[in-house]
Amino acid sequence: MELEGQIETIIYYNEINSYTIAKLHTESAGEMTIVGYLPFVNVGDSLTVYGEYVTHKDYGKQFKVDTFKKNMPETLEALEKYLASGNVKWIGPKTAKKIIKEFGDDTIKVIENTPEKLAVIKGITEEKALEISASFIESRELWKIVSFLDEIGISSSYAKKVYDIFGINAVEEIKSDPYKLIDIVRGINFKTIDEAALKIGINNDDEQRIMYGIKYGLLLATYNGHTCVIKNNLLDFVSTLLQISESTINEFLNQMKVKGIVVIEERDEEEWVYLTEYYEAEVFIAGKLIRLDNVKNRKHIANIEEKLQKIEKINKIELSDKQREGIFAVNENNVCVITGGPGTGKTTIIKSIIELYKRELKKVVLCAPTGRAAKKMTETTGEDAKTLHRLLQISKINDTKYINEDIKIEPIDADVVIVDETSMIDLALMKYLLMAVYEGTKLVLVGDVDQLPSVGPGSILKDIIASGRIKVIVLDKIFRQAARSKIILNAHRVNSGKYFIEEKSEELKKDFFFVQEANQERILNFVLSLYKDGLKKFEEYNSFRSVQIITPSKKGEVGTREINKKIQELINPKDKDKKEKAIGATIFREGDTVMQMKNNYDIEWEQGDNIGTGIFNGEMGTITSISTISETVEVDYDGKTVEYTFSDLDQIEHSYAITVHKSQGSEFDVVILPVVRTAPMLLTRNLLYTAITRAKKLLIIVGSKDVIQFMIRNTDAKVRNTRTTIQTRRNLKLRSFGTVLNDRKYLIFNFKIF
Repeated sequence: MELEGQIETIIYYNEINSYTIAKLHTESAGEMTIVGYLPFVNVGDSLTVYGEYVTHKDYGKQFKVDTFKKNMPETLEALEKYLASGNVKWIGPKTAKKIIKEFGDDTIKVIENTPEKLAVIKGITEEKALEISASFIESRELWKIVSFLDEIGISSSYAKKVYDIFGINAVEEIKSDPYKLIDIVRGINFKTIDEAALKIGINNDDEQRIMYGIKYGLLLATYNGHTCVIKNNLLDFVSTLLQISESTINEFLNQMKVKGIVVIEERDEEEWVYLTEYYEAEVFIAGKLIRLDNVKNRKHIANIEEKLQKIEKINKIELSDKQREGIFAVNENNVCVITGGPGTGKTTIIKSIIELYKRELKKVVLCAPTGRAAKKMTETTGEDAKTLHRLLQISKINDTKYINEDIKIEPIDADVVIVDETSMIDLALMKYLLMAVYEGTKLVLVGDVDQLPSVGPGSILKDIIASGRIKVIVLDKIFRQAARSKIILNAHRVNSGKYFIEEKSEELKKDFFFVQEANQERILNFVLSLYKDGLKKFEEYNSFRSVQIITPSKKGEVGTREINKKIQELINPKDKDKKEKAIGATIFREGDTVMQMKNNYDIEWEQGDNIGTGIFNGEMGTITSISTISETVEVDYDGKTVEYTFSDLDQIEHSYAITVHKSQGSEFDVVILPVVRTAPMLLTRNLLYTAITRAKKLLIIVGSKDVIQFMIRNTDAKVRNTRTTIQTRRNLKLRSFGTVLNDRKYLIFNFKIF
């Protein structure tokens, strides 16, 4: 059956899978409740829905949608409603009424073909008129792409990205070669694309099909942090995926090698396959580190012992033998790694290095991979620290490619470059950093090797340490003052495989509390109560600025998505004086705290009289204003004001609660950490250790003791397969589609082969 009508209201929308409950006004059936998967549907949209009537036991008669298509409004009344609903930039209800009154049946033609005529409407400039036209046309083209992607079984959440890359010819481009989507959509299911391609007549043994099957296998491994895969495993995987013989796949693999798409390397009597850009990035990183380390030590400080003693006296500090060893190592080597857990003195070493070299009139540059990590570095050292992206002045990177070979990097003007939170740096970012470091510049890499690895592929810090080629200083002594903190003591205990300390010594700070509770509903209610006003018994913390909820997972009753909704209802509820914008099931409201979820190199920000570009993954801010007329949301990031269009709101999420992965590189005065049973891959020792080390003054963990003990025992974090292997442990064959291509455990970066 089919119904045709206009969306009156959206009752419910699931942002994960687009499941929607809405009211559809129809001429034939009046107002009808429709339910189903309806991506990119907004109030005011005209739809034709196909499905059947069902009777819900609680809500009565409904129309269950199997498929749908969007239509252009056919009446002036419907068109006015569509324009007034906020679907088109710069048009609100009043402006929509004026446009319809002025242009009547020609409204669509005017908007599409002669938008300059819209300037006769008060409040619409010629510039706005062109933006209105572009917004209207883009929306219509998106409908076509959504419909096409839905037909071939691909989530419509990718429609905007497909449109941005291919423009108005997107449907024709994809129809001619559906496998192009492999390069565009991260993590897309190959089988979905493959089925669509076979339906439109692409042969089973088509060259594009086989080569993209191979590429998909290699990309799948990179999503799990690896940069290379065992050739035999790759052949086995792609053979199963495409139902083609391994010999045929091997033939095409060799063709890809000749074309420079992949690199096949033999070592330890095993062949390994890489996408060429990953192979070349690892070779470059290894080679550049060695060259940096081997050049003449032009920044060596004479009589450093005497000069260091003066600094100790002036600053009234007494460095430990290990800290002194670290400072001397930086002086004697051009490249040096300093690693250690919380309270082991990394910051004191950094501050001493800065002062030493500044006294020698040398320029020291501080940087970190994320905005919050850079901010923390600034706060602890008193010196300006930048994100790597800002330091390198990275322009917009084509995000369809992980490594951009054509990127322009500005060289770093420095005598010493100190990089904090190096464990977070992935393959691409490390390559860009080393491209910018002059030979003769000292490079100091600081980080905690036991924290979570980078989100992107590669295992940079661990690989460098394991190589034995670069000087490494391991700080393993907890300083006396830090040893009074139960947060720090328990972090080190967890990292060494031990349970939390139980003693209630008066000498220890009251900064760590574990509340045992297994019931998820009670855990959630406890967290909400604690966040709202339960911390007053400890100290007058400002929830927005000082307290952060961190969880292992986004999903579930105690995941970030659910907690964020509850916290918003609790402390920033709907208010007639606060504007808001609904994006699916998510409501952004003035006063909400949010986080930028991906790097945006082009977005402008203002800070006083200064104007700059770039807001990066992990930066947190507060929504200060929302305009439904200009379709914009203004967010304040520590004094930097950024304006998002409604179409860009997929870049931000609420951040009352964030995942442990997103918290890495940050510190918060107070951390509330709910821990419940979830996917074992999220219940690991290094994840718990990372979460604990996010808290500076107070940590409250609530959860099951059994789950905590499981996490402490669970050290089965995947060791990533990267280049120059020196130790092999085991090999597991693929068991199902989507399994990591190889599960060998490796120690890596044997620099001596270069």
